[in-house]
Amino acid sequence: MFEIGANDDGVIALTGRFDAAQCDKAQQAFDACGGPQVLDFAGLEYISSAGLGLLLRAHKRLLAAGKRLRLINVNTHIYDIFRFSGFDRVFEVVRAGG
Repeated sequence: MFEIGANDDGVIALTGRFDAAQCDKAQQAFDACGGPQVLDFAGLEYISSAGLGLLLRAHKRLLAAGKRLRLINVNTHIYDIFRFSGFDRVFEVVRAGG
């Protein structure tokens, strides 16, 4: 199961498993808000390479506008995925609890 929604501050919260089957849903949500700047991963359990690709495309669009994508509340498992793929050097990543 995958859920995505924005709060009043414009932070987009992702919950569940973000895999290839969820990319269209996530892209629609990102487009609807004009490109998220902060994604809250507190409820995210898993992200696939397809999800990583979608985040990278969103980040590149933001960079072109002079902005950055910030990922907050990233759990240890997902942080390890970012670290092993080198994405921890691409995005601003704030680990859960820190």
